Amino acid sequence: MALPLPRPFYSEFWRRLLQRDAPEHGPVVLHRKRIYLLPSSNGLKLALLLIAMLIGAINYNNSLGYLLVFLIGTLALLSAVHAFINLNGLRLRGGHPMAVFAGEPLHFPLNVENPGGRVRNGVAVRIDSESAHLDLEPGQGRWITLSQVSERRGRQPLGRITIETYYPLGLFRAWGYLHLDIQGIVYPRPATDRGLPPQLLSDAGGDGALGRGSDDFIGLRPYHPGDSLHQIHWKAVARGQGVLSKQFGGEQSRQLILDWALLPGMAVEERLSRLCRWVLEAEEAGFTYGLRLPDAQLAPAHGERHRDRCLEALALHGEAES
Repeated sequence: MALPLPRPFYSEFWRRLLQRDAPEHGPVVLHRKRIYLLPSSNGLKLALLLIAMLIGAINYNNSLGYLLVFLIGTLALLSAVHAFINLNGLRLRGGHPMAVFAGEPLHFPLNVENPGGRVRNGVAVRIDSESAHLDLEPGQGRWITLSQVSERRGRQPLGRITIETYYPLGLFRAWGYLHLDIQGIVYPRPATDRGLPPQLLSDAGGDGALGRGSDDFIGLRPYHPGDSLHQIHWKAVARGQGVLSKQFGGEQSRQLILDWALLPGMAVEERLSRLCRWVLEAEEAGFTYGLRLPDAQLAPAHGERHRDRCLEALALHGEAES
């Protein structure tokens, strides 16, 4: 029976390197193979100073000079050990960021947990130029929020996280990299032109607010999230009867279909921006509205959940093809 050949060192090296850059699911624990350690700028300055002191001690055969050089050098090396221990064993996991519109900061929640029995001081977590600094007691976990600028619509991954420390003396920098599988949704930037197109309003049979026009009042019902402010029966609220919404006959005819085909000749991003504005306007006016895209279709509804579904469909338009 032939024995399996050992895997070459270089292939194992590249396999581990690529695995570290791949997004990781669930909590990630920093261990000794993920922590790097190098002298800081202050540590290099101290090393040069110690070399000069050692040369002077040798030149003058000064035993006190030897003692001082080796004492300071030992303390510096011990600070390197403590810097490594300060990160070893920390656990990180991410939360779900809230969706934003393009151009707004996307906030990523992260939880840093200290499962060990020692205090962790001077720990910094950062992505790009955004950073957060924290101290952790034994067994303590803290939520932090790091932000990235959302420049374009679609899914935006968190990217590489750097966790580092200069504790205790600032002579050594210990750091590690993490790549959590966290993505935020970035909606298209709404168009600046406000107002729904006249052809949609005429097809809906009203002026854009439920309870107006030729509809007849037919009664009251409990308030549902997403109902227009025009529907709320404010007199009942003032009398302490709770929040009630007015019902009108003919509401079912007040439906809009926000169709991709209504914007011919526009570029893709311009169309999505205009549809994004229409979704916000229709929800604000209290319409029941649907969305029709080349790769998605949502049935008419209303409310915050339906609005978010429409905006997410606009954000992810064309992602499957790419």
